[in-house]
Amino acid sequence: MTLSNILHVPFAENRFDAFRQEMRARYGAWKVYRQTRDELGALSDRELNDLGLHRSGIRAVALEAAYGN
Repeated sequence: MTLSNILHVPFAENRFDAFRQEMRARYGAWKVYRQTRDELGALSDRELNDLGLHRSGIRAVALEAAYGN
């Protein structure tokens, strides 16, 4: 192993760790989106109306819950 290999290994490990953390965060947000969408989709139109929602707005609410947009 050369000196240049030794110096670059920690950088590669840090990049991989950052990538892994980013993927974990994205997967967590996607799970929140999916769960919110599924739970709201299971409600009746009357229950959605009680919440002030329409079926067409479920996706927007789920996106906001997961990603804060």
